[in-house]
Amino acid sequence: MKWDKRMGVKEALRLALKYDLFSLGALAEEIRMRLNDPHIVTYAVDRNINYTNICISQCRYCAFSREREAPDAYVLDQETLLEKLRATKKRGGTHILLQGGLNPHLPFSYHLNMVRTIRESGLGVHGYSPPEILFFSQLYKRPIEYILEALKDAGLGSVPGGGAEILSDRVRKALSPKKASTKEYLTVMEKAHRIGLKSTVTMMFGHMESWVERIVHLKLIRDLQDRTGGFTAFICWPYQPWPNGLPQKVNYPAEYLRVLAISRIFLDNISHIQASWVTQGKDVAQIALFYGADDMGSTMMEENVVSSAGTTHMLDEWAIREIITRAGFLPKKRDVFYRILN
Repeated sequence: MKWDKRMGVKEALRLALKYDLFSLGALAEEIRMRLNDPHIVTYAVDRNINYTNICISQCRYCAFSREREAPDAYVLDQETLLEKLRATKKRGGTHILLQGGLNPHLPFSYHLNMVRTIRESGLGVHGYSPPEILFFSQLYKRPIEYILEALKDAGLGSVPGGGAEILSDRVRKALSPKKASTKEYLTVMEKAHRIGLKSTVTMMFGHMESWVERIVHLKLIRDLQDRTGGFTAFICWPYQPWPNGLPQKVNYPAEYLRVLAISRIFLDNISHIQASWVTQGKDVAQIALFYGADDMGSTMMEENVVSSAGTTHMLDEWAIREIITRAGFLPKKRDVFYRILN
């Protein structure tokens, strides 16, 4: 099966529901080989720093957030930040993935100082998802453009795609009504791209969305990429169930690979697709390299959000390189902009 034209929503839905998994994988792999070096799989060495777990959003799927009065609530202090930065540089890290809860008790100066500190250490800052940017705009009563420009001036290099979940307001109102709407999420991304900030973009699936909503999510992303060209990569992962009142639905690896393959086929204008070893483990992540993924994500060095729901997979740089090599590819270390490093 080959596909040489841009795929529409109806065609993607038919593929997702009717085609067998192996045929989808073959098509996704063919497109991946066309868009990227067929011999190389990239990865990054970075650290995921969550600067606070205090959050007013109260998303139903989240096991990480805490009330301010909770005994395990925290805000990252300067000394701890510096320790994390030193450890990251010692292990060859290139950048920090910086995200946190929507904490109304932190001044904007806290964020600006944190970004400056990271940059002064010699590491890049891949930080502040669209819901955080929108929250800052509302909390500090400044336009979104002002928030983005101020963070960029402090040293922000790119924006992570967290908080997309499913870009359907039906789903968002049920799961995270206090978080950015579909339009708000996309607006922040577009404004970030317009001032020269690149970003990744994500999808968390497998909770209460339909396949139609999954495809529409991809269509909204592709349309924005047509306008701005600002997305460097797409990352999808299944919702990780935990006791929270939502159905305890099991998202099997086959469903992950199906979503991954459809994403690679549909997103013809986004160069890179990450494999989610953090949620799927190393074996499924390795298989994902034959279902459209050309990147193994990053070492992360610490992970707090997914692990809060009980899923704990950890890999260091050596392990990631071994997974790539054993799959028959050449591992190449990259930076946050997907530039291969020597």
